[in-house]
Amino acid sequence: MEQDQYQEGRRAGAHPIVVILGAIVGLWLFIWLFVPNPKHRQGTVPESVPGAIVEDPDAAPVMFKVHGTIQEMNAISVVVPPQATDSQVIGLLKRFRDARLSNTLSTLLPPTTPKHKLGEHAVADIFIFSDRRYATTDVVRVLARGAHAPGEFYPRAVPFETAMEQVRGHYRIDLHDTGNPDHGSLGFADESGVHSKHYRRMF
Repeated sequence: MEQDQYQEGRRAGAHPIVVILGAIVGLWLFIWLFVPNPKHRQGTVPESVPGAIVEDPDAAPVMFKVHGTIQEMNAISVVVPPQATDSQVIGLLKRFRDARLSNTLSTLLPPTTPKHKLGEHAVADIFIFSDRRYATTDVVRVLARGAHAPGEFYPRAVPFETAMEQVRGHYRIDLHDTGNPDHGSLGFADESGVHSKHYRRMF
């Protein structure tokens, strides 16, 4: 006669420790395989990560020309060729920042705060365009005032939403903000957070 499968005093099935260890290993494998790494999760608003833009360190430095200066707004408009790549615009932003850090920015751009105790570019908004039609003082005034400025400030000017999309790069300097004096981006975002479609913060 066949011996009974279950005998008195003997455990039925796998040992509880084996079951617990198996469950732990199974959960670990599930998390490792299917749950994305938090480092790879993207936020709703891009900060310092350039997203899909791949910077080319070998990109040739882009030529630029100062198009206008608005002294009362500490603003400068700069024009680059229409064929300038995003990598070249990033390189120009970093070139401006490096010059600011080495106190040589005045060799590249006119002063925005002449004779200021913190330097000739203590506060500056540098707008980079590739279409000189938008590098005008009127357009820069619209951008400097922001998206929520009353319409009577510029009733005949280019709308803010249109002007914003024409900005290739933006470099904001504020040496009064010792924690974050430099802000460089592809595209443009005003202080309220309204930003262009291709906005990416670089630093």
